[in-house]
Amino acid sequence: MLLNAYLNFDGQCDAAFKLYQQVLGGKIAFRLTNAESPMAEQTPPDRQDKIVHMRLEMDGGVLMGSDCPPEYFEKMQGMVLSINVDTIAEGKRIFDALSKNGKVKMPYEKTFWAAGFGMLEDQFGTPWMVNCEKDS
Repeated sequence: MLLNAYLNFDGQCDAAFKLYQQVLGGKIAFRLTNAESPMAEQTPPDRQDKIVHMRLEMDGGVLMGSDCPPEYFEKMQGMVLSINVDTIAEGKRIFDALSKNGKVKMPYEKTFWAAGFGMLEDQFGTPWMVNCEKDS
């Protein structure tokens, strides 16, 4: 069994995944818009460029997402994406990049359980935790 996170966006999936690929590395392995789908003719003109499905594959994981139809969109809550890294510097780099234009919930710093840990909500509303257990 493989468990992957699937994120729903309010029209910002493409921009979010471009940022995630830039920050986390990896490769966008699949990207499909409404215009490219079999449902293109039934999709309103203003939704043609929205994402039906996106898949980012990176070392250690897969992140998937789409643009939810507006009438079904709900803000993300009750979940957090957790990233674990090997170095404090890598954690800080990721934390700073994801928190740009977002909201820091807990600054990235040493805690009693980690050499570096922080919580944020990125500019697209996705909540993240960045954790480095090693003191390196």
